[in-house]
Amino acid sequence: MFTLRRLLRNFIKGLARALFHVSLVALSAGIALSLPVIISFVAKYFFTYWSIIESRRMFLISAEVALAILLISLFNYAGRSWRDKRFSKMARGAGMVYFFPSRSLITQRRIRRLKEAQGFAMDIMVISSTGFRTFVDPKGDLHDVFKNCREARVMLLHPYSEGARTRVKSILDPNVTIEKFSDQIKRTIAFLKELKAAQKNVKLKFYEDQPFLKLGILGDYVWMKHYHPGLDVQTMPECVFKHDQNPTGLYTPFYQYFAMRWESPDNPEYDLDADELVYRDAAGNEKVRKKLNGPELEDALVPLEQIFSTG
Repeated sequence: MFTLRRLLRNFIKGLARALFHVSLVALSAGIALSLPVIISFVAKYFFTYWSIIESRRMFLISAEVALAILLISLFNYAGRSWRDKRFSKMARGAGMVYFFPSRSLITQRRIRRLKEAQGFAMDIMVISSTGFRTFVDPKGDLHDVFKNCREARVMLLHPYSEGARTRVKSILDPNVTIEKFSDQIKRTIAFLKELKAAQKNVKLKFYEDQPFLKLGILGDYVWMKHYHPGLDVQTMPECVFKHDQNPTGLYTPFYQYFAMRWESPDNPEYDLDADELVYRDAAGNEKVRKKLNGPELEDALVPLEQIFSTG
């Protein structure tokens, strides 16, 4: 279904490009054919009209003002275009292909479509706080991507770490609590278990420091947000970087950032079958297993509609 929708979308885009070129050629032909008529009109009537209006002072003043406004507008447009081109060149140098400063309804739909296209049948890697809004919620940007990916590696914030407590305290909202935070973690674990039961290759690890970057690596694209203290991550702008041969691009540093965190022995892997955290040494040998437990995880689930969005 998704492949058919993507093929249909590509066909419509190709048809639109073809119609644009046809319209451009038709417009050019129309202008070329109308040139003799325009030139004849100017040669016949221009000097006649000018002899009438040259003695009218108000018309001349109005024409001068209009011309001045036109020139100012043209110069401002040229300057703005030059600055935009300079910024565009810098963005291309950094490998940035998209920037979404806000999340309006139209923007959200576009982001979701882009992520679905980029992550379809690809290996995906995600660093998030709880992952609930990101891919567990059916409305999440990566919900369908996870269901159609080839392999998924996920890093989440340990719900009982100092980093989690610091993150919760930084958000000045009484509805943000460790209990709801841990409940989102539990729902995320249940979602990943369902994917693994459906024969998806899913791996989960936990980190304990305060969240810094929210990363989603979908094949050749990196989606990045910043966890600003005191602000909901959903309100932050989102940048997209593409992998290419440009050595100045930022895709590689973000990918290496994820790889270093994933391989760090300080971040335990979560055994989805045994519900245990597996700690390993630098050589990859298993040292100890622990339960991801706490008073919050022993209680019943908080009703879904009451969960505050924390990431």
